[in-house]
Amino acid sequence: MARDPERRTRLTHPTDWLALLGGLLFIGIGVRYMIGPTPDALMMLLVLIVGLGFSAFVAIIASAVRRR
Repeated sequence: MARDPERRTRLTHPTDWLALLGGLLFIGIGVRYMIGPTPDALMMLLVLIVGLGFSAFVAIIASAVRRR
């Protein structure tokens, strides 16, 4: 039984970078609130906005590279 390389590429799917990085960001923020003193809410909001922006940037670049 020979392996068909075309079949293998059909069974894979592209990575959703926005969901992956966004999820890691929310997990990191949640862990930060669970340990140590409570962080400043304004600073955490800034981290959230910048982190989601970075995630969107990576997702856009990844989709542009994938289309080539």
